[in-house]
Amino acid sequence: MLRSEKVEPSVTTLADSCLGYLAENPDELLAFMQFAGLDPDALRRSVGAPAFQRGLIDYFASNEPILLALCANTGTSPEEFMRVWYRLNPAG
Repeated sequence: MLRSEKVEPSVTTLADSCLGYLAENPDELLAFMQFAGLDPDALRRSVGAPAFQRGLIDYFASNEPILLALCANTGTSPEEFMRVWYRLNPAG
């Protein structure tokens, strides 16, 4: 019997999960918007942009409590999340 391999989430999928988490947690969304310097209009215009997606993933990677909450809610392991982050931020 073949062992099924779990597919690593894509940047887009992970960023969408991050944005969904923030949308469900208004206090966290406000903290992210303040951190990123975004007003509601700028946030709406940024959704889907590669730089915004990377920013969401960076924000979650640097904030362990929301990273762990996101992972618990989506069934993504913190290790899977961080592998995507490392792919976006190669050392060196």
